[in-house]
Amino acid sequence: MSIPSSSSRLQSIDLLRGIIMVIMAIDHVRVYSGLPAGGPEPGIFFTRWITHFCAPVFAFLAGSAAFFHGLKTTVRSLSRFLFTRGILLVILELTVVRLGWTFNLRLDLFMLAGILWMLGWSMMVMAFLVRLKPFTVGIIGLTVILVQDIFRRVPGLFSDSPQGIFARYWEFVYPSGSEGPGWIWVLYSIVPWVGVMAMGYGFGAIVNMDPARRKNLCLAVGLTAIALFVAVGSAMIALKPIGEDNRAFIFQLLDQRKYPASALFLCMTLGPVIGLIPAAEKAKGRFVNTLRMIGSVPLFYYLIHIPLHHLSAWVVNLLRNGRTGQEWYQTAPFSNVPPEFKWPLWCIYAVFAVNVILLYFACRWYATYKTTYTNQPWLRYV
Repeated sequence: MSIPSSSSRLQSIDLLRGIIMVIMAIDHVRVYSGLPAGGPEPGIFFTRWITHFCAPVFAFLAGSAAFFHGLKTTVRSLSRFLFTRGILLVILELTVVRLGWTFNLRLDLFMLAGILWMLGWSMMVMAFLVRLKPFTVGIIGLTVILVQDIFRRVPGLFSDSPQGIFARYWEFVYPSGSEGPGWIWVLYSIVPWVGVMAMGYGFGAIVNMDPARRKNLCLAVGLTAIALFVAVGSAMIALKPIGEDNRAFIFQLLDQRKYPASALFLCMTLGPVIGLIPAAEKAKGRFVNTLRMIGSVPLFYYLIHIPLHHLSAWVVNLLRNGRTGQEWYQTAPFSNVPPEFKWPLWCIYAVFAVNVILLYFACRWYATYKTTYTNQPWLRYV
């Protein structure tokens, strides 16, 4: 299916976003399989590792998409759109997404501050930052990423107790060792992710340059990030005490901190993608158009893919064990599948393949609907 685009630059955003949306499905199928998020086995390690690209690239491209949206409207209108869409994402996280994960209405069992929560609050912050110049916003974002550990120390300035109410709710901003609010699992803190989105907004100015200059800058930024990741990551491994970590070098290097995302984690994930932007702009073919189409309706994809995986887990469990296993998913994505009922790795990929095909047809319908009924304002939000 061909998706109209006013700019090849928008193609690169939709294409890369489509790729990561597809990859993301692997990890969310894994949630229902009961297999751990990574581990010593190469198969499950790399199954988890490849999905590490999803959150950073999605937040970064959300910032770039905001930049291009701003080219078509006023700063005031862009600010209002980001703030209202941010509120919508937070509400969807606490309602639709939560229900999709668990299929239950017991709020006391599970509540998650997941990726839509993080994106929503980051957009609300961006609603104020976009009043600045893109270069300034990008520098602010990079600074937040580099000095993020300063936020860990903030609760100590206001209270001696790590479990005081300020420290507990500060977990929404950045982990500081507190147990958190108690009524919600804080998976994604706002820092450093708001910095990633701000950096993506600033980077939009580079994507908007003439092709030759854009290519050179993308390659320079991407390769520099990769080089820093390899050099600094390798040095940190070399400085570890002997015997502290006996895993192979490659596993130690690729196992960077995601919660909250360290600067090395972001170099590892964003560097290759930034370097590939020029190639993504020139890519053609039916498969490319399919990924672009999925990338043009990311929120729709996200909202339906979780309940689809949940239903698929019921089917797999019925076929393998004669039971849906719903009791294991009351706190998904922290599922409690007993060891004897965990899926083999091949089963994850089989379900992933089937579900992506189903998601393709659903996204194709919705993308057609959006292009047909462009006069409906709510379609800008979903």
